[in-house]
Amino acid sequence: MKAVIETGGKQYYVEEGTVLYVEKLDAGEGKTINFDKILMVGGKSGMPYVDGAKVEGKVLKHGKAKKITVFKYRPKKKYRRTQGHRQPYTKVEITKVSA
Repeated sequence: MKAVIETGGKQYYVEEGTVLYVEKLDAGEGKTINFDKILMVGGKSGMPYVDGAKVEGKVLKHGKAKKITVFKYRPKKKYRRTQGHRQPYTKVEITKVSA
């Protein structure tokens, strides 16, 4: 069964066995996590969320994405700033989708 879930301000189209990289979640590795904001399950959508639907996932690991460079400057003012950023993420495997 397929579903659309919302987590970290983004929407993901998932089914059992799907592996996702989502915004960092407060759950330890190997723990089970329940997604409560479900927008669609098996073609049936809700307003705004589907009542009684469950999507469960297992946290595989936490990590940081590749570094990006943030560069700011103002022309003709000798203002330059360079900064790096690595976005934290959580790798989740969807284990169960039920309506």
